[in-house]
Amino acid sequence: MRKITQVLNVPFDAVTMKEAVLRVKILLNTEGQHFICTPNPEIVMEAQKDKELMSILREADMVVPDGVGVVWASKYSSIRLKERVAGYDLTQSLFAELAGTEKTFYFFGGAPGIATEAARKMMKQYPGLKIVGIHNGYFDSEEEKKIIHDIKKLSPSILLVGLGAPKQEKWIYENMRLFGAKVSIGVGGSFDVMAGHVKRAPKFYQKFGLEWFYRLITQPARWRRMMRLPIFAFTVLKTRKRR
Repeated sequence: MRKITQVLNVPFDAVTMKEAVLRVKILLNTEGQHFICTPNPEIVMEAQKDKELMSILREADMVVPDGVGVVWASKYSSIRLKERVAGYDLTQSLFAELAGTEKTFYFFGGAPGIATEAARKMMKQYPGLKIVGIHNGYFDSEEEKKIIHDIKKLSPSILLVGLGAPKQEKWIYENMRLFGAKVSIGVGGSFDVMAGHVKRAPKFYQKFGLEWFYRLITQPARWRRMMRLPIFAFTVLKTRKRR
């Protein structure tokens, strides 16, 4: 049974990384198609005004906290989140766990060439990892039909979709019964990191929950997006006071 906590009405599974990987493995052997969301505080705030996104998050088979801000906010709930379960780290754990098995992956998203480079590097890093299909994130309505057909034909165990939120969540929800992948996960810009085109924050920043600060000082153009973080904290505290 899922252990759920709420952060601004968005449900999160109170799981460790190890438990999240186990949950994915269970879903891979469960009938039907399943999808996993990895919201950070920005996406939680987006869901406050996007009813479609909120509905999708509430219907997901697992929702993990991709941000220490979400873990912090859960302390005001009856059930606290155990730890941050970043989408990038979750995919890396799945690669390590499923390399050498019959389970397969499909990479969909990113700029032209990025997913291909990401797949090449991941197969080198995780010997035995099976990536059966790749497509970039640029498509029109006709190309989209071909992509869905390709995914269905290749029938991957896990589809990783890197179209950016909330586009990727909405795309998965709308199409998952058409392409038939067992488990679909929205992974944001993870392919850029896998391909080596974007560097992840050093371990120091990760350890102390300061990845957001590292992204801000290395990518100053993100400052407008970062403004959602204090707004998120203020909203959580304001909601807490109302209780």
